[in-house]
Amino acid sequence: THASVWSVMAYAQLGDGDQAAELLRMLNPIKRTSTRTGVYAYKVEPYVIAADIYAEPPHVRRGGWTWYTGAAGWYYRAGVESILGLQVHDGSLVFNPCIPRAWSNYSLVYQHGNSRYEISFENPKGVMRGVVLVEVDGKRQSEASVVLVDDGLGHVVRVVLG
Repeated sequence: THASVWSVMAYAQLGDGDQAAELLRMLNPIKRTSTRTGVYAYKVEPYVIAADIYAEPPHVRRGGWTWYTGAAGWYYRAGVESILGLQVHDGSLVFNPCIPRAWSNYSLVYQHGNSRYEISFENPKGVMRGVVLVEVDGKRQSEASVVLVDDGLGHVVRVVLG
């Protein structure tokens, strides 16, 4: 799984959100166990990311190395950071999504201490990457980032791709 998660991150770095999201979808253990045949072949928990998927008979499609690997953490990071584009750096939310063209919008909620950030992403031109506007509570930001403040308030963040 690690090599495949790295592929997700690499496609996102290259700006191919369609391919990055498709690879992430393929890695989802629920996809591997959506049929009775898949369940019997995978043989591990359908809600745990396996670090290995065997390709040699007699164990083809069988999962291995589940609970005690970092695979789930890397899967989460690939999805949240590389595709959805939400990263935290030096006390700021940094936005750098690389999404499938077909996604017209999506939203996230980020909790920072006692403050809640409701973040909406708009993709009116059907692009895979490129932030053209960031607003916090209606005020345009000069960067594709937001300084996090723990003021106990709710904040509305708007991110527009284009």
